[in-house]
Amino acid sequence: MPSISFKAPDIAIDLGSSNTMVYVRKHGLAISEPTLVVVNTENRHMVRAVGDEARYLLGRTRDTLTAISPIENGTITDVDAVAVLIGYFIRKAIGVNHLFPPRVLVSIPVGTPAVSRRAIYEAVRKNKCNKVYLVEKVLSAAIGSGLPIYDPVGSMVVDIGGGTTDAAIISLGGLVVSRSVPVGGSRMDEAIVSYLKNNSSMLIGTRMAEEIKIDLAAALPSRENRHVHVRGRDLLSAHAMDVEFTSAQAYEAVREPCMAILATIKWVLERTPPELAADIMRGGIHLTGGASQLLGLDQFIGQQTGIPVLLAKNPEDATVSGMGHILENEELLNEIMNSSLNRNK
Repeated sequence: MPSISFKAPDIAIDLGSSNTMVYVRKHGLAISEPTLVVVNTENRHMVRAVGDEARYLLGRTRDTLTAISPIENGTITDVDAVAVLIGYFIRKAIGVNHLFPPRVLVSIPVGTPAVSRRAIYEAVRKNKCNKVYLVEKVLSAAIGSGLPIYDPVGSMVVDIGGGTTDAAIISLGGLVVSRSVPVGGSRMDEAIVSYLKNNSSMLIGTRMAEEIKIDLAAALPSRENRHVHVRGRDLLSAHAMDVEFTSAQAYEAVREPCMAILATIKWVLERTPPELAADIMRGGIHLTGGASQLLGLDQFIGQQTGIPVLLAKNPEDATVSGMGHILENEELLNEIMNSSLNRNK
């Protein structure tokens, strides 16, 4: 018979549109899996797969199964599916044999409306976790990047995830100016799908689009004429077709999302107090998030803003690393617990 521990360890959940990471206090990163759930089409309460297994089934499901991405552009679209996903990850990370449930720290985009925050609370509490606290992704990413955010100096962080881009100026432990837009890696994938659909009458899946983005796409024109062969469905004949897709086409496809990210950064910079703006000019713009690794994106932002741009060492892990640092530091955790974001829940 398995032993029952007295209290479950605290956990942090970086709940992303594309990927979810779970950090367990005193144990470190425990889970990094896709934010996907596969359910029965006729009875959505019947769950077939979650996370990695659900990703494997994506695009391979029969009519009786449906793959759900329950978070789109940083917003929960299916509370029940998110509750299932969170419950699965919690059980996988810390088990179930605990007399007292864990305290749960969950990341959210800046400016998340109250209705979306309530949806997150509801999804976590459905798994018998009564103590739920929220923290802005960009604040956690800054901590995970080792920035001196509690000092009287301005730091700028731009977290580019799968569904959202969060840009913020941080000083004395708080967000001075911030903005979140529904643009990220998924928008880049969709842009590649649309480009092939409009210019080659070909339909491909988002998984293939993501592979093309990683292999070819860039925020700046490439000097090399690279290409890949893309296989998909001909929209005119419904037959399989094969086309050559070049790095120049990939650059053209993702240009619109890159410009949207740049516009967000400029919006924040234009509203930054002069004293903090001087700090940003010296310290630079810090990029985090998986989509920040798009080839040449740091150079593109630097050229357009005239400010040095630095890519975090492990950009995709910056947010969950910062959340882990909060969990391991009781003083920081208490500060987050007592923040206005959690006092007004």
